[in-house]
Amino acid sequence: MRLKETVHFNWYKHLLVLLFLVLCFSASVHLTSADFSVVVTNSSQMTAFLARFIHPDFSYLPKLVSPMLKTLQMSLVGTVIGVVLAIPISFLATTVATENRWLSTVFRFLLGLIRTIPNLLLAALFVAIFGIGEATGVLTIAVFTFGMVSQLMFQAIETIDFGPIESAAAVGATKLQIAVWSIAPQVLSQFASYAFYAFEVNVRASTVLGYVGAGGIGVILNSSLALLNYERVSIIILTILVTVTLVDKLSERVRRSLL
Repeated sequence: MRLKETVHFNWYKHLLVLLFLVLCFSASVHLTSADFSVVVTNSSQMTAFLARFIHPDFSYLPKLVSPMLKTLQMSLVGTVIGVVLAIPISFLATTVATENRWLSTVFRFLLGLIRTIPNLLLAALFVAIFGIGEATGVLTIAVFTFGMVSQLMFQAIETIDFGPIESAAAVGATKLQIAVWSIAPQVLSQFASYAFYAFEVNVRASTVLGYVGAGGIGVILNSSLALLNYERVSIIILTILVTVTLVDKLSERVRRSLL
């Protein structure tokens, strides 16, 4: 190794990088008016919160079963709707199936546009349009799943083996027949894995949709925080944590068996 390639020889470059990062951090603190001294001055409030938060109200647990089930139902129904809609669109978004670059570009642009909208903003818009309730949560999850899974699916299609496609085209198969019999069998296991992954993500996301009125256990969490009932907040968070962990483990096992 040459001397100029060692860390000691290039120490001034690392120092310049460090100074640049410190400068960026200082500028960000100044522009955002962040005051870290608040963390110290409000330590008494933090202590009071934690003193109540570490004592979950387990007597409230039975009342959380129904909202948690509604949250899981929202996630499941929204995921199924989103995946069903994503399957045909994922084929249209790739030139492997359409052989039409303009058509695929249009669908990719629409999918990119959908993915740029955050979940909470999407839920807030749907609440304003359709009102408060679990149906709004299902619709939000369906649109989010549609955008995410479509992207993953059409990327999977573009990595397949082109041999079966060329063979089917050589005997006069239509584009629909090629999609069903030459493309779909190669990506079916990946599609199923993406569906379970989407369900796993949606269970976590759906717990906070209640903050904007989209139903589920998030509504109770929001109201408990508003009423400063931290003992209930603690048991709600524990319930969500256990449920999400179980769903993650189940989804991971299923996805591993499919791939």
